[in-house]
Amino acid sequence: MSSEKEIAIRIGIRIKELRMRANLSQIELAFRCNFEPSNLNRIEAGRTYPTIKTLCKIANGLDVPFYKLTDGIS
Repeated sequence: MSSEKEIAIRIGIRIKELRMRANLSQIELAFRCNFEPSNLNRIEAGRTYPTIKTLCKIANGLDVPFYKLTDGIS
């Protein structure tokens, strides 16, 4: 079983991968999500534990289903 920190890091990595596939900068995705870019940076780096609400905003900003952010992460 993974620790909360490991899960946060894996989710951050997944968000970054999806963002890069969508050819978006952190600033562009942060704008789409109505976040400060520094907040998105912390999420991608795994330095914070995003809420379900935050993850939903990111999924919407990336135009992907929610499960894409967490699929295979445990």
